[in-house]
Order: sequence, then C-alpha cells, then structure tokens
Amino acid sequence: MNNLHVKKGDTVVVISGKDKGKKGKVVEVAPKEGKVIVEGINTVTKHVKPRRQGEQGGIVKAEGPLYACKVQMYCKKCDKAVRTGVKVEKDGKKVRVCKKCGETL
Repeated sequence: MNNLHVKKGDTVVVISGKDKGKKGKVVEVAPKEGKVIVEGINTVTKHVKPRRQGEQGGIVKAEGPLYACKVQMYCKKCDKAVRTGVKVEKDGKKVRVCKKCGETL
C-alpha cells in the first residue's frame, strides 16, 4: 500500500479513536507505513534528554502518527467528513472532488 487518499496540507476529520470528530491539517504523510501525522491530533508526551551542554531536557508534547484509514477528507461546503472521487477537467488535470456535493477539494 503505497498511495494514500490524503496528501500533505489536506484538512481531515478523525473518524475513530480517542480524537474522533476532531479536524486538523495533515503535516506529514508516510505512505510505506500507511500513516499520517495530523496537526493537534493524537498528542503524545516524549521524554527528551538534553543532547548538548546547556540544552534543556524534559517532557515535550508532540503529534504521533495515526493510520490513514482513521481519517477522512473534510469538505467545507458540506461541513463534514466525505468520501472523494476523481474528476478529469477539460485541460486533462485530475482533481479530487466531494462525492456528496461535487466540490473540488
């Protein structure tokens, strides 16, 4: 599984898990693992050790990866999570569209 239905910069909605219903922007995509990192979702605490002298260590909050199958594209027009389809424009470009309203995502 090397291609995902979401890309970096997309707005998505979490459809299952502890953060169900939350919206966020995709920060990073890992197609080989089938995972995405979403801004403000699945926050985990990391214990960071100071690497250099004078550097501060401590507990840091960061976003953890979650499976791409747990997120769905967000349509602004429908104001909810939607499935996507592909539409070919007149100039030959492929664009992703909302299955409900036909809005370009």
